[in-house]
Amino acid sequence: MEYTVQKLARLAGISARTLRFYDELGLLKPCRISSGGYRIYGERERDLLQQILFYRELELPLEEIKKIVTDKNFDFHSALLSHRKSIIEKRKRLLTLQKTVEVTLSALEGGTEMTDNEKFEGFKNKLIEENEAAYGAEIREKYGDEAIDKSNANLKGMSQEQYSALQAAGAEFAEKLCAAMDSCDAGSALAMEMVKSHRKTITSFGDYPKEVYLGLTQMYVDDPRFREYYEKIRAGAVEFLRDAAKVYAEKCM
Repeated sequence: MEYTVQKLARLAGISARTLRFYDELGLLKPCRISSGGYRIYGERERDLLQQILFYRELELPLEEIKKIVTDKNFDFHSALLSHRKSIIEKRKRLLTLQKTVEVTLSALEGGTEMTDNEKFEGFKNKLIEENEAAYGAEIREKYGDEAIDKSNANLKGMSQEQYSALQAAGAEFAEKLCAAMDSCDAGSALAMEMVKSHRKTITSFGDYPKEVYLGLTQMYVDDPRFREYYEKIRAGAVEFLRDAAKVYAEKCM
């Protein structure tokens, strides 16, 4: 079966403009162009569009989706299995958030007393599941299930005050990182204070001995996802943190 732009757009519940944009991006090309100059899509393109929309629901950037679906090893069946797992996990997160909202409403309306942990349970679970989806497999392979499970348990068990303190510590670290970088010296007193602040933040999740901590800061440099996170604070931040961590480890650990 073949589809015009308009027909495929109606089937998928998207705009014809979106399909044209996907074509321009090289994400979803038509199988052929008709004699009248119209884009024509086949069943393969229809199925590929379904995959693209699944990935969009999971909030992946278009460039990342393009890398996935244009890979010569891309497999529809494996992709669907992965989507199913992600959807189940997302559903669990939403149900937890729904429970948090319902308990909060009940408390506000005078029906029940809500504990601090209940207030933040949904948000903490969401953070854990997002981290697992993005980094879980490789972190578990590197450091083992026990360390990661303990880290997740520590986060789940945080009170409102502890969770708020963790967020504040993260903001404090970012400020100290920028100030230390202004000194242009990874061994300066400001840099040592910055690393101390960083360790305070991450040790909220578990213990990081010297070698593990140094391996972690090197991974920030090597892994594009971690690099992107730290580079949002300031260009060059991830290398500066790693270098300062090495000095701190020799002096203080």
